[in-house]
Amino acid sequence: MDYTLPTTVEEAIKTLREANGKGRIIAGGTDVLLDLKAGKYTADLLVDVSRIPELQDIRVENGVLLIGAAVTMTKIIRSELVKKYAPSLAKAADRVGSPQIRNAATLIGNVATAQPAADGAMALATLEPEFTIEGADGKRALGMSEMYAGFAKSKVDSTKEIVTFIRIPCLKEGEASEFIRLDKRKSLALPMLNTSVTARRKNEKFEWVRVAMGPVGIGPTRAKKSEEWIAKKDITKDNIHQAALMVLEDSNPRSSPFRGSREYRMKMLPLIVEQAFTSVAEQLGFEV
Repeated sequence: MDYTLPTTVEEAIKTLREANGKGRIIAGGTDVLLDLKAGKYTADLLVDVSRIPELQDIRVENGVLLIGAAVTMTKIIRSELVKKYAPSLAKAADRVGSPQIRNAATLIGNVATAQPAADGAMALATLEPEFTIEGADGKRALGMSEMYAGFAKSKVDSTKEIVTFIRIPCLKEGEASEFIRLDKRKSLALPMLNTSVTARRKNEKFEWVRVAMGPVGIGPTRAKKSEEWIAKKDITKDNIHQAALMVLEDSNPRSSPFRGSREYRMKMLPLIVEQAFTSVAEQLGFEV
């Protein structure tokens, strides 16, 4: 297998095109290399984008937080911009794998693997990110739900194109977010459940709320019925409790020898969602 380190996005795309479908993009490689070894797919060429300068950036432009494809979880955890404008993302990144994995793994890779409970992806799911994708046919943008073609299947073809940036609207005054994970141990374990909640307050009410949860479907799953029910309602303990119970209407977890039974997770999911809701409410200045 050959390996190349392009220094520009254009060079990486050109290299992929010349490989005629036998090349594959990597950045951290923490998932790709394991999948190759397991025979999930093959590649004659690995195109490593981790040394492309523009893809190593975290910056803010016009109220949008930009995170490049080569940005590692460790860099996200340490970034003052992420801590300020997307604190739940910094928290989620700190729960991915071990320090060695976080030093190599990238946030975009965490989404591109399309796992239903990837921690970085879960935090992103309620922050309304937009993904910029570039290839030989040009540039396109996808929202969070559009990144998933099925269980562990991404709509991004890494033999032909690159996710170059994630664009995340910066949290504003009166907005807050939280990420919660339930697991058997603190590191190197798949989450039994995880969730993220982002909300905006208007006076004494939730103006809007976004709730994501996993693994209860394909990718991070939005709790639409809960979101719609609590919007425009007072920020109270009772309303938060009811909204947390309603997430079960949009969830369908399976029993797993690693993550626990369906019955156990159906009981625990509202509890961690309520915990995330409560944290968001407290960040917004309410005692619930």
